[in-house]
Amino acid sequence: MTTEDRAAALDAADPLRPFVDRFVTGGGVQAYLDGNSLGRPTRVTAERMRTFVDDEWGGRLIRGWDERWFELPLTLGDRIGAVTLGAKPGQTVVGDSTTVLLYKLMRAALALRADRTEIVLDRGNFPTDRYLAEGIAGETGAVLRWIDPPFDGGVTADAVAEVISDRTALVLISHVAYRSGHLLDAQAITGLAHTHGALVLLDVCHSAGSVAMDLDGWDVDLAVGCTYKYLNGGPGAPAFAYVAQRHLDDIVQPIWGWMGAADSFEMGQGYVPAQGIRRILSGTPAVLGMLPMADMLDLIEEVGVEAVRAKSVALTSFALELVDELLTPFDVEVSTPRDPAERGGHITIDHPAFRAITPRLWRSGIIPDFRGPTGIRLGLSPLSTTFDEVRLGIEAIRDELSVHAS
Repeated sequence: MTTEDRAAALDAADPLRPFVDRFVTGGGVQAYLDGNSLGRPTRVTAERMRTFVDDEWGGRLIRGWDERWFELPLTLGDRIGAVTLGAKPGQTVVGDSTTVLLYKLMRAALALRADRTEIVLDRGNFPTDRYLAEGIAGETGAVLRWIDPPFDGGVTADAVAEVISDRTALVLISHVAYRSGHLLDAQAITGLAHTHGALVLLDVCHSAGSVAMDLDGWDVDLAVGCTYKYLNGGPGAPAFAYVAQRHLDDIVQPIWGWMGAADSFEMGQGYVPAQGIRRILSGTPAVLGMLPMADMLDLIEEVGVEAVRAKSVALTSFALELVDELLTPFDVEVSTPRDPAERGGHITIDHPAFRAITPRLWRSGIIPDFRGPTGIRLGLSPLSTTFDEVRLGIEAIRDELSVHAS
């Protein structure tokens, strides 16, 4: 059976195949393999935006704050929590960028463990996470304890155990590693951290909307995730923060603003934080930026995150199968765990020619993601990606490598 026939058979048997048609396509793209960087917009989003401009912004004007917008960061946060995070209401809020929310929760975590001086993190984490930790260490005098994960893997409980101590205030890790796609055992690492009295801040940017989570059940303390990847909120869409209920009475974040105050519209002298998750907010929320993600949450809720995860595993498994078959003859290396239980929604492959061929792939309508020094990352958003797109993408990489080698 040809690769085309195999992909067609997988698409025909895919119960989620009809959902692909609910997303906007175009731009000469044959295979979009970067949904873990920026998800496609849903078709209904354009109408939602037009309706908002006409009916809410244009029709209700400033009254919209009293009628819906003021509570939107909390109501939408609860939806994200319920649909993707395994979080009960009142623990998730939408607002700010990923960077700002990570900064807030990292500083807040250090304040909750003021008698401790160390942050555990890994060199394979996303640059923003690492840079923020370095900056906060400079501000506070905290000591960074580094983990060096394998290039094709990620952080394990054993690796954390080697550096954590009773001096550790915070363990900062990503649920899915941004480069390798390694899916860590969040429950095991959280349990280990808690035996040492440390808090856990989980970066879920590459798992929210792709990997089933149970933040409440895993006893995670804090989490931050973005919404423009698998939640399809659009470029620059605001991020979300999760704070476990047990910490909400005591947590104090460092960027005080009117939206996180106990009585926002009183605008009185002196800051008093709001009760509950609202205290994580600072300034006026990006209402327009919150609208598109609601449409994607509708789709995920319709099919269930477990079905989304099953499609994700099938897509990445097929991709690895084709890489082994078509690309290993060119000495392409797989830099992602083979075990689907240890793999998120993307895979990374490495070859010295990938930096040169990625722009050519883009020009031909094949859109993967380059990650230095030599990696192509294939981000396979389950509801908007077909198996045939995977085939087209990997065959195009093979063809470019053939040209490069000649």
